[in-house]
Amino acid sequence: MIKEIVSSERSTLLRKNDAEELSISMNINRSQKIFIINGNSLITEEFSNLDLLIKPENYYMVINKGNSSIEIQYDKDISRHEIIYDPYKFENLEKTNLTPELFIERYNAPKNYIDTLPKWYSFKFTYPDYNLIFIRPEFGISIQIHENRDEFWEILEGTPIIINGNKVHYFVKNGTKFINKINTYHSAINPNKEPDKFIIIKERWDGKFDENDITRIFNPNQYY
Repeated sequence: MIKEIVSSERSTLLRKNDAEELSISMNINRSQKIFIINGNSLITEEFSNLDLLIKPENYYMVINKGNSSIEIQYDKDISRHEIIYDPYKFENLEKTNLTPELFIERYNAPKNYIDTLPKWYSFKFTYPDYNLIFIRPEFGISIQIHENRDEFWEILEGTPIIINGNKVHYFVKNGTKFINKINTYHSAINPNKEPDKFIIIKERWDGKFDENDITRIFNPNQYY
């Protein structure tokens, strides 16, 4: 594959480049909003040609935040590049919300929770002073920001890909901690292939916690 069409509010796959440099070009106008993952960088403002050069072995992804489709062209065939994350792999899957019993039995999640947020790709337990977030294998939560709170993440299980501000961290080890500051981008992707290999994140916050205090910048699980 040397070109692909990406619709509005959708993205390419997150891929790993091979041993040669890759050059990307796009037919976009000035009003088109594009996010680019290039290695450890999440580029969200105006990008340069240098941002479209993917070094050997680097990860890359293009997110179309514009109102119309874009055509992406590559200077070589990328069909054999390793796919790290396909946001649309399960878009035709029956969307049945996860239940707390799964995590209490399998992961010994504490039972003294005061609320839950069940979704078909993730599950969150809320306790008096922290949350536990579980994300299914091969899924990710939206790239998002909060206006009224900082969040503090600690990776408890799995090897997630974490977006923290404009940096991307790959295959993060257990015990690693992140601070998601107010109005900064953050997300978590579970690249694990094993069906039962959820990632688990312990989340604390500073400020006003409100589930409605969330702006989803890119949410592939809605499958526009």
